[in-house]
Amino acid sequence: MPYNILIVDDSKTMRKVIRKAIEISGFDIGECWEAGNGREAIKILSLNDVNIILTDLNMPIMNGVEMVREIRKNKNYDQIPVILVTTDGSEERIEELKGIGVSGYIQKPFYPESIRNILAQVLGI
Repeated sequence: MPYNILIVDDSKTMRKVIRKAIEISGFDIGECWEAGNGREAIKILSLNDVNIILTDLNMPIMNGVEMVREIRKNKNYDQIPVILVTTDGSEERIEELKGIGVSGYIQKPFYPESIRNILAQVLGI
């Protein structure tokens, strides 16, 4: 079954890198949307059937933490898994983020296989 993915990062280059890594990994992608910040992501969520979100933390307008909090407040998409793609992989930071509803994380830099593994783990496939 193809999965619809939303990639959120203020760097267009990083969004392309994440998308390419998912494609290279062989993960079954349906639609793939991109957003430059959390506010854009919320708008995309309201208009599309997204199965999983990969997001950066530090972005302008609405950062990753604010976005996750907004997503978890909305019953229409509060169950969508959110994976953080971050350079901050400290255990305490990850535990804090899981506390607000983050489903998993992948640390930059990453390999396509690690993205595939975290997607499969979070989606239970």
